[in-house]
Amino acid sequence: MHSKFISLAAAAAGALFVGCSADNTGPQKQSAVPRMALTIVQSGNSYLLLGNGNALPSNLAATVAAIGGTVSTTMNQIGVAVATSSDPNFQTAAAGIAGVQSVARDTLVTWVDPNEMAFPAGDPGDAGGVTGASIGSDEGFFNAQWNMQAIHAPAAWDLGARGTGVRVAIIDGGMNVTHVDLSGSVDLAHSASFVPGFTFSQDVAGFSHATHVAGIIAAKDNGIGTIGVAPGATIIAVKALHNGSGSFAAVIQGILYASTPIGDGGAGANIINMSLGAGFNLQGKDAAQLALALSRATTYATQHGTTVIASAGNSAADIDHTSNLIFIPAQSAKVIAVAATGPVGFATGATNFTRPASYTNFGQSAISLAAPGGDNVYTPTSQNCAIPFIPSGFIVAPCFVFDFVLSPGSITGNGYFFADGTSMAAPHVAGVAALIIGKHGGSMKPAQVLTALQHSADDLGKPGNDDFYGGGFVNALRAVQ
Repeated sequence: MHSKFISLAAAAAGALFVGCSADNTGPQKQSAVPRMALTIVQSGNSYLLLGNGNALPSNLAATVAAIGGTVSTTMNQIGVAVATSSDPNFQTAAAGIAGVQSVARDTLVTWVDPNEMAFPAGDPGDAGGVTGASIGSDEGFFNAQWNMQAIHAPAAWDLGARGTGVRVAIIDGGMNVTHVDLSGSVDLAHSASFVPGFTFSQDVAGFSHATHVAGIIAAKDNGIGTIGVAPGATIIAVKALHNGSGSFAAVIQGILYASTPIGDGGAGANIINMSLGAGFNLQGKDAAQLALALSRATTYATQHGTTVIASAGNSAADIDHTSNLIFIPAQSAKVIAVAATGPVGFATGATNFTRPASYTNFGQSAISLAAPGGDNVYTPTSQNCAIPFIPSGFIVAPCFVFDFVLSPGSITGNGYFFADGTSMAAPHVAGVAALIIGKHGGSMKPAQVLTALQHSADDLGKPGNDDFYGGGFVNALRAVQ
């Protein structure tokens, strides 16, 4: 979540250059002063009604109508309904309905940092295609994908691991489903939008957070741009956000839809990735009940065989000692929360890919695993570096940019972006989970997937569960051996 990013622009003769501007130092400085997520954007006249015992009263619609409201959505799977009303006393009246446990005003939340920085991305074209030692090594940008080396993904691919057929739902904003690295890998028939007025492939122009996440998980082995951790996985685009913001109701509906079997009208996802989140004060009005509703959804998903993975957050917060503060969905029930790591000076030879990122949240009570998310603390910011582009030319950019994670990222066209954040860490774990399920079968229970992820991870930091690494730094090779 809250990923900071800078883009590539294509130049002639096979060389790629970053477009420079006075803003190039911005992302680096922002990580030095971690910031809490801006949570509530606006509160409207929409409410979440939570029923007792995960069940809704049978006559809820009529009862709500009698007190001046309208039930717009019922989520009987978890005992949550969405109702609207312009009556200022509606919340109090609805809380008195027999069988209703609590009522919370729904809110439009900024789940992705609005202070992210972006520059228009270029299209490298079909410049790869050179036969390499293993899959991925012929991708044009492969030399800049330190993240794949960090988790030993090429060695896993050499064993035949691809995640083929595993279904990964990405609950996020609009996704570029026609991007050359994703086209054909997205299940268009079961992708969906829960943002009224927009399809799952629509969002604001420029950087697409959802597309970047999807590319990290499953960019195809096509010899063009980048490759994902599980290049054979199937992506399901579930739009719950627009321009980085969305309601609790939309996110919850997205989770339920993604994890419900296809035969029952859902998307049938094996894995849900949520590279999104925000911090809430539980003493704030309605926050605890909204968090409870979200946990009902993540619990439902897990009970229906869907492994739920989320980014830990970018506030550099010690979650073990935040008292009344909760970061969700990272701390929602049954969720695998992922912290971020990143090198400092990869383009100049740094190979410490497992150092905790400067911005990542941490804490043994919350972190399940760690994975590459990138970082932006390299200095000096004005120095350029070059990394060979495949098959010829160079990727030229300010050196700190190469410490980010590179992936598809444009909402239209075939652009690629560098980005960093725990948003980028979570999809690495989702990709390795896809490799595990691809090897052992789609009937694996989420608890079994988590055990496989943690037992195969690199035990870094102090032995056992660690503040920054949780159960370890994810290792794709050991996960499929």
